[in-house]
Amino acid sequence: MALFGKKNANYISAKETKRISKENRKITNEIEKKRNRKNIPESEYITTMKNPENVVEFDNVHTYFFTDIGTVKAVDGVSFEIPQGKTVGVVGESGCGKSVTSLSLMQLVQRPQGQTVEGEIRFNTGDKVYNIVNTPTSEMQKLRGNELSMIFQEPMTALNPVLYVGDQIAEVIRIHEKISEAEAEKRAGEMLELVGIPRDRYKEYPHQFSGGMKQRVVIAIALACRPDLIIADEPTTALDVTIQAQILEMMKELQRKFGTAIMLITHDFGVVAEICDRCMVVYAGEKIEEGSLEDIFDHREHPYTKGLFDSLPNLQDDSPRLKPIPGLMSNPMDLPSYCSFYDRCSVKCDSCKNSNPKLIEITPGHTVACSRIAQAQKEAK
Repeated sequence: MALFGKKNANYISAKETKRISKENRKITNEIEKKRNRKNIPESEYITTMKNPENVVEFDNVHTYFFTDIGTVKAVDGVSFEIPQGKTVGVVGESGCGKSVTSLSLMQLVQRPQGQTVEGEIRFNTGDKVYNIVNTPTSEMQKLRGNELSMIFQEPMTALNPVLYVGDQIAEVIRIHEKISEAEAEKRAGEMLELVGIPRDRYKEYPHQFSGGMKQRVVIAIALACRPDLIIADEPTTALDVTIQAQILEMMKELQRKFGTAIMLITHDFGVVAEICDRCMVVYAGEKIEEGSLEDIFDHREHPYTKGLFDSLPNLQDDSPRLKPIPGLMSNPMDLPSYCSFYDRCSVKCDSCKNSNPKLIEITPGHTVACSRIAQAQKEAK
């Protein structure tokens, strides 16, 4: 962070800030100019999946924010996939890049400062495969809410306070399915009942619902057009434990009913254990470990993943204190060329500072990015 009026290692002069701002505006203007062209040919954004059984494939995705004081590398080379009908959890502490990863898929990163500058996000609708990074805004408007939906973590800000909740569901259906108002209202009433809300509450406003009921309405909106994928960004954070369990059980039941894949953004391993098929751990914008629930919960390898679990309360541990991970996450505007977890790692070695570790597969489907593990694996051969 720049500290003006006080010279230290982080000080940036007004002249330097002006230079950075000018360079970054030039970069974003070029990207926006290309994106805002008219009549973009399909050949630029229609592609093919590496595995047709997947609904989404992230391939070396980089999403940056070009600010007046530097470039924030919020997502820095993330690759993973979500199979059709499955749930993949994306876990990490606040600021690690989880939500920006999901917003990149929805093409909702704040522009013009925020841009996906490299990589592909392939989204499979069944009829076509879109590279979301290059997809025009007009096409994204057809996909969002229809083939691809999002459940935001705060339902009160996701709902319009001056519209009936039923009308908010019906609006999504009318936009994408071009049916009559009466038919849309009928479908909206059915969706309310599907998420456990009586149909006679159709003409009520969001403030008349509890937090858990509002989240049910948001889920009904997300599922209204039977999407292929739902992104759930901390969907139970603002709810108490009892309501959280009800929402998670309802999401599982609806997933079984519609066959919808889910990308779950969370910091809660309890939620991951309840609903996910696979789990990816993210740190400083990079994937540092991925595997099945058994891999992550019982055979985790990365020191950061172990640190996250060690920081959780344990009823079998007599220690009166929790075990937090020391230090702070690397500055995303000044990421090191070596392992970004190095300064906080309790088991670091000399090789950790030689280069940024690459992902290696330690067992089928279980990958980890750690120089120490890679060195041990190499020595064992």
